[in-house]
Amino acid sequence: MGTRPRDRDPAGRPQNARPRDSFGRPLPYGAAGGVPRVPDDYAPEAGEAVAEAVRLLAERRPFHAHEVLEARWKTGPDDERDLWQGLAQICVGLTHLQRGNARGASALLARGAERVAGAGREPYGIATRSVAEAARRVAAGEDADADEAIASVLGALAP
Repeated sequence: MGTRPRDRDPAGRPQNARPRDSFGRPLPYGAAGGVPRVPDDYAPEAGEAVAEAVRLLAERRPFHAHEVLEARWKTGPDDERDLWQGLAQICVGLTHLQRGNARGASALLARGAERVAGAGREPYGIATRSVAEAARRVAAGEDADADEAIASVLGALAP
């Protein structure tokens, strides 16, 4: 049994062709039941990225929120890279928590918290200090339940 080559665009960049479940786990190619994915060419404005990430977190879909925030990180201004990358890392940490990987969750949440805290100000209405504090609490195991952890970060991101 051979492996399928990685999906790529004409320029050779990786693509996201595999369907995913609500926790962001890959499903077999062509499988039914996957949830809508963030298009590879998605370039959201800041307010749109925050609103969509908040909506997805409220639906307990941090992997998909991460995809939205990652799209902003890759297409937004360079001076905002740490903010968006940190928010994306926090969402990936929450994804790991949902999947039962507490150690991976803790590392990503802590790393994301540092990046978000480094953003300093409160751009686009994002309470960076509150988001970083919530992520640090989750990383420390204070909100070990995935739903509580997502609610904690969501509450800080969209008070």
